[in-house]
Amino acid sequence: MTDADGHPQVEISPIRVEDAGEVMTLQRAAFVSEAQIYGTADMPPLTQTLDEVRAELADCIGWVARVDGRLVGALRAQQSDGLLLIGRIAIAPDMQGEGIGRMLLEAAENGTRATEAELFTGSLSEANIRLYERCGYRQTERVPQGDGTEQVFMRKRLR
Repeated sequence: MTDADGHPQVEISPIRVEDAGEVMTLQRAAFVSEAQIYGTADMPPLTQTLDEVRAELADCIGWVARVDGRLVGALRAQQSDGLLLIGRIAIAPDMQGEGIGRMLLEAAENGTRATEAELFTGSLSEANIRLYERCGYRQTERVPQGDGTEQVFMRKRLR
């Protein structure tokens, strides 16, 4: 289904352990482009086992996005001492650019009592950095990875 502007109707709901298989499939599809950017497939979203994803989902808060029942986006987070630590964000490759990442970030930000949110991405992930900046995140730290890239940490004040 689509809305009046032709965009898919997206349903956002809390992530559940039962979503683990779909989440693992989604993150593998979503992170192939990241693996190509960085020249390695040795990254947790691509190497996690189903049991590891299940364990993560049991121990986190998060949200999923569905279009006509299909899982097209997922976000995982932890809350600690007033800080929302946003973890893995994965969007189906054919749905990227449809605003789903922004919707998931808004759900995470609105679904917490934390006063600030933090996330990170790699320095070569320019599209991710642009999205996060458009959503109000600001770069706070860059940590060299020893391979010419950096982890880029970004924060946003929520309240």
